[in-house]
Amino acid sequence: MKHLINGQSLLGRFARVTAALVATSIVALSFTGYWFTRATYEQQMDANLLDIATQTAGPLQEDMTGLGGIDSTVLTATNVLLTLVSTNGQQMLVPGTQTWIVIGPTEISIAMTQLGHSARNAQATNGQWYRVVAVPLGIDSSRYALVLAQPLDSIDTLLFRLRTLLIVMGLAFVAAAGALGYVSGRSIVRPVRELADAATRVTQTGELRPVGFFADNELGELARSFDTMMATLDSSRDRQKRLIADAGHELRTPLTSMRTNVELLVADEQSGMLPPGAHTEILGDIAAQLGELTSLVADLVQLSRDESVTPVTESTDLSEAVDRAVVRARRRAHSLNFDVELQPFMVLGESDSLERAVLNLIDNAIKFSPTGGTVHVHLADGVLTVADEGPGIADADLPHVFERFYRSDKSRNTPGTGLGLSIVDHTVAAHGGTVTAANGPNGGAIFTVTFQPVSEEAPAESTGPL
Repeated sequence: MKHLINGQSLLGRFARVTAALVATSIVALSFTGYWFTRATYEQQMDANLLDIATQTAGPLQEDMTGLGGIDSTVLTATNVLLTLVSTNGQQMLVPGTQTWIVIGPTEISIAMTQLGHSARNAQATNGQWYRVVAVPLGIDSSRYALVLAQPLDSIDTLLFRLRTLLIVMGLAFVAAAGALGYVSGRSIVRPVRELADAATRVTQTGELRPVGFFADNELGELARSFDTMMATLDSSRDRQKRLIADAGHELRTPLTSMRTNVELLVADEQSGMLPPGAHTEILGDIAAQLGELTSLVADLVQLSRDESVTPVTESTDLSEAVDRAVVRARRRAHSLNFDVELQPFMVLGESDSLERAVLNLIDNAIKFSPTGGTVHVHLADGVLTVADEGPGIADADLPHVFERFYRSDKSRNTPGTGLGLSIVDHTVAAHGGTVTAANGPNGGAIFTVTFQPVSEEAPAESTGPL
């Protein structure tokens, strides 16, 4: 699978960038080295020509007419051109000289000012390039410039070889850098490719398999985050499947019963087979099934909401949420007594969700309490207990009471959806608390919910779903 950025593969892009950086560095270094070498050799030639000028100046001043007895043969042997340039640009050549330098303003300026010296590259009459040095030379009252020149053939040959070497080595290094960048890029891009392949696999197959490697760098952190996301998605999908399966199973029962009763009513309209009063009984059964179905759908919606990501941003008094839940419970349980003791306790959470969870616990206690019994609701130091005086919970049922749709043998003939305690468990866990179920020493069930105060809670933005 190719990973493209602006139409280019990431691996190829990395190799090209590496090669370009190396090429830029090599060009800069080669250019600097080349001109430094050239300047060094030219300075050496300038020093050599100035030394010759120093040695030649004395004889020339003594015998200007004969140019100090300098012979062209000697100059040819030393591969040096010599000429005197007057202020008007006229040259005095050594007898027998066949090649001379094309004089320019630089040499004339030296003759006129009699100051310093000059050095430049210039062509001779034979078209060859020379290194030309001019120094001032005063003879009697006349002013001249002594001009010496030496061909640049040796330097040009050396610099040509240096250029060739730099180009060949530069190309070799660029190719090597590109290959090294490609190899290095493969190891760098590999985690990205594996992440992309994993994402593609999820899209095409739905398989939430983790990557499973965690290098000690930024890509390792990315892979770790990806695996965490896969685990979260896998868990969420499993919960969703379980919820859908359980909901489908639980919805089937009231729907089947309602369908049967409706079919009976339809058939009776044609045959009149039902005895007197049966219509009222069947309609009452339908109404009860509708109530159960409505309660089941409401609990499913609440449970689905509890598993969604909702940021907790409110500091709330748990005792107020518990008090509101007790008030609502009293309205539906006139035959029961309530023993309520509440102490203020601040938690970080959603007041409505907490109220719904506490109401579910109280409703569960009401369901199993005998007529005239008492439901005990106590809150102190962040510990909420809800106890009833019913038959209690069988030991075999205790590990399962918070599972979705779980109904013990004692509760199968009582109203309810089997989701109330599951909603309690999810809500309490989302608020950083714990809930447990047990049997009281004198009978009845006791549910204990433990919360942490606001000061010990995680920051709001890091709190889990409600």
